[in-house]
Amino acid sequence: MKKRDLNNLDILDLSTMITDNEEALQNLKFQKAMQQLEDPLQIKSLKKDIAQLKTIMKEFDLGLRGNKDKK
Repeated sequence: MKKRDLNNLDILDLSTMITDNEEALQNLKFQKAMQQLEDPLQIKSLKKDIAQLKTIMKEFDLGLRGNKDKK
């Protein structure tokens, strides 16, 4: 996902995307264990997306995001 797309998301969208990506990652890990995974780089990119989403969630928690009107 592009960084400019991530900037427009709110907390609810982020949390749903995190849960969806974690479920997809779990499915990919199962496919890898069963040796049915065609592109192992999907796991790497999904982990990267999850980390980016969690970083943005942490920024909301710290107050670094979402307070654009108060500045």
